[in-house]
Amino acid sequence: MDRIKAAQVFVAIVERGSLTGAAEALDMSRAMVTRYLAEVERWASARLLHRSTRRLGLTAAGETALAYCREMLGLAEQMALVADAEAAEPHGMLRIACVQSLAQAAVARAVAAYLQRYPRTAIDLQVDGRTVNLVEERIDLAIRITNQLDPNLIARRLARCASVVCASPAYLAAHGTPRRAEELSAHNCLTYSYFGKSLWRFTHDGEQLDIPVDGNLSANESLVLLEAAVEGAGIVLQPLHSAAALIASGCLVALLPGYQPQTLDIYGIYTSRQHLPATLRTLLDFLVEWFATDEGWAGLHEGFPR
Repeated sequence: MDRIKAAQVFVAIVERGSLTGAAEALDMSRAMVTRYLAEVERWASARLLHRSTRRLGLTAAGETALAYCREMLGLAEQMALVADAEAAEPHGMLRIACVQSLAQAAVARAVAAYLQRYPRTAIDLQVDGRTVNLVEERIDLAIRITNQLDPNLIARRLARCASVVCASPAYLAAHGTPRRAEELSAHNCLTYSYFGKSLWRFTHDGEQLDIPVDGNLSANESLVLLEAAVEGAGIVLQPLHSAAALIASGCLVALLPGYQPQTLDIYGIYTSRQHLPATLRTLLDFLVEWFATDEGWAGLHEGFPR
């Protein structure tokens, strides 16, 4: 039985002067009150009440048990205040895992703004292209770009991530410019090891196209592929936040107007919904707000599906 509840029942019996009075005060059957009293006496290994036809009286052990039960109930009330105190002002360390491209383009700025809003918090940002094990590596939050979530994970969508197909002017001069998505199969396409290595997905005139691609270079970090594309190694499919500045500067050329590459979601992934720390809860709320309102990010993705 619940010992906190049993302690509450014992205190009510003493304060009301009878089992019937305690049952009425707690909206409980008298039989249940009797069971809880028996539980407290088994717990204390002593008889706690003198019973007579007129009144109940505490034994010496009962006096001691009453003091302990009241102290325990007071501590239980204090535990209920912990979450409220934390919610009032988030504090403590969070460990976050994120891929390099998104960390550089957005997450570093977002967490810097979060830390300014909540100065009692701290963040350890782990930048890595691989998928980390949150439990084994003590990661509080993993920020991932994906449309293929593990059903065993708990995730909150933070934003959308548009993509763009691009190549350097030098590559296009040497190999020609594809005008249709189907022509990508004849080009050297630089592929990401963890996602869509052989299939790039587009929407064109309301229809979905799955285009098989191949090339002589793949990598597990998208920024490596981006740099290789700048050097003329081939055609690359990149998050818009990584390629936009290089396209604006002329180092890369955006390809296939009219073909919309698959838009991915950015998720915050964590291990449990129960007892979510205020620091993690406020960070998730903050990131959703930040991605929606930051001029650099929101302006970059304006016009893309959200």
